[in-house]
Amino acid sequence: MLLTGSISCADASAQERNAAVMTLHDCMEYAVSNSTRMRIQAADRSDEQWQRRQAVMSAFTPSLSASTSAYNQFGRNLDPETNTYQTVTSFHNGYSVSAGITLFNGFQAVNNLKMASTSVKLGLSKEQQERDQICLATMEAFANVLYYSEMEKVVAEQVETARTVRDRAVRQEELGVKGHAEVVQMESELAQKEYLLISTTNEKDNAMLTLKDVIYWPADEELIIDTTVREPLCSSVETDALEENAREILPSAQIASFNVRNADLGLRSARGAYSPSLNLYGGWSTSFYTYPDRSGYVTVPFRSQFKNNGGEYIQLSLSVPVYDQFRRRTELKRRKNALARAEAEYDQTMRDIGNEVRRAVNDRDGASAAFRQASVLADVQQEAFRLSARQFETGLISAIEYQTASQTYLNAMAEKMNSLLKLNIKDAVVRYYNGESYINQ
Repeated sequence: MLLTGSISCADASAQERNAAVMTLHDCMEYAVSNSTRMRIQAADRSDEQWQRRQAVMSAFTPSLSASTSAYNQFGRNLDPETNTYQTVTSFHNGYSVSAGITLFNGFQAVNNLKMASTSVKLGLSKEQQERDQICLATMEAFANVLYYSEMEKVVAEQVETARTVRDRAVRQEELGVKGHAEVVQMESELAQKEYLLISTTNEKDNAMLTLKDVIYWPADEELIIDTTVREPLCSSVETDALEENAREILPSAQIASFNVRNADLGLRSARGAYSPSLNLYGGWSTSFYTYPDRSGYVTVPFRSQFKNNGGEYIQLSLSVPVYDQFRRRTELKRRKNALARAEAEYDQTMRDIGNEVRRAVNDRDGASAAFRQASVLADVQQEAFRLSARQFETGLISAIEYQTASQTYLNAMAEKMNSLLKLNIKDAVVRYYNGESYINQ
């Protein structure tokens, strides 16, 4: 089955505005490109990348700091030249550079680096999951617009049929063939169909607004979408293999797996906090001093003091944790619980994926059977309506019978369209579980 055309949500001409017809794929790309949720994901991913860089620097590079100070000292103080106390105003100026690196801390730095790397992969999986959810929502909103647009056409044809029957009844009343009661009944049928047409048009407009909202299209701008609908191939799949594949590639499965890995690394890091830490430090410092109020005192030049007062140091520090008010123990318990929680969530996710895959295959197969039956019914009703139209023209059937046949046929066509749209969505879900992203189908 192939339906072609386009739908406009405004009266402005597409040619005048040079508006392009948006296919489903175009709508998905537009939604992903303009989604505020994708912008949030991009910001989160940037944070995770910077955290990974920080973890790399913390694990493999030393910390480096430099400082300087200048101060006046009044009253009793220690003379750095004679190492004796005196009461005189002095000016001091100092400079220092120091560096330090952790040689061992129970592999906490390494585990933190692995956690940061896993968090980057986790962020990419979350971004893909968000993209897939946006595409699926776009697909559903797009299908709703197509369905209500088709229903609008169906109801419009029903209105025209009801109007034709009403006009014929009026002429027959004038000829004395029909009574006034039958004309009133035809007027009532026409009014009901016109009311239904108004309601269906409102539903179509609401569906278009929903689609605009889903893809972040400006609400006050025209959106023209392509109405081409093709019957999917519905390739046969092996449910067990599809289920196994989905557990490997789905973003939700990857997210659950990464959460388990991060929880395990967090537990290792908490255990490492019980280990001694070994740190290496080194530095250099110098100073300059003078006594501005001491009469007859000759200040040694700054350059000479800067060189002569300089000194270096190197320090190896071993720290053994003894007691920290149960902070490490509490953190270890929290990490154990986090790992148990992540493993349980992983098992539940795998179970949910299995159920979703099997349900998706069953839904797709059921929708395929429903579409085939709806197609057969539509073809039969089309032929029945064609025969009824001939009988109505020759007066062999009443207006009510003709109108009933028309409504049955048009309803069958609408149901065929509805079942086709459902089948496309169900088949897209199955293909998604088989590794095809929605936007690439």
